Amino acid sequence: MAADAPVRGAPWLVLTGESMKAVLRGGAVLELSARRMSALGPDILAPELDRETIVSNLRRVDQQSTIGEALLDQRLVAGIGNVWRSESLWQARVSPWSRLADLMDDHLLTIVGQAAELMTVARDGNPPRREVYRRTGRPCRRCGAVIKSSKQGESPRTVYWCHSCQQGKERGGA
Repeated sequence: MAADAPVRGAPWLVLTGESMKAVLRGGAVLELSARRMSALGPDILAPELDRETIVSNLRRVDQQSTIGEALLDQRLVAGIGNVWRSESLWQARVSPWSRLADLMDDHLLTIVGQAAELMTVARDGNPPRREVYRRTGRPCRRCGAVIKSSKQGESPRTVYWCHSCQQGKERGGA
């Protein structure tokens, strides 16, 4: 939204830049310090996205981790949140339950590229239509199967996916 746009309600965080403003509602714990900031991975919204470093970071962690969990690890890639995790995986046709070990680097590059593209479009004031996020039980707009959702990760956050057209393992490795 424009930097001078009014903010309604009681947001959890508002970041205002020269021309744009970002509003977050109902966020998790936020800690900003020089130490914390230096531990962040490459910014998904950087003008020159460092895809190779992000893929390298994803390869450094436990390869039995799921891609859905890894995308939320801000040390690997900074900026991807719950909405964009689900949406970028849907766009890339990859299940959030896929293990990093089962994904080729090309898959990871595609996922990262999709996240960057979706988030850039949203940041620039044109939020794309949500294909899976908060659409549990509704039909997938691509294949018609029912959208699923489940908690994922150690700090469980809800992930959304189409079990039919997103390739890879299902929840719990099924």
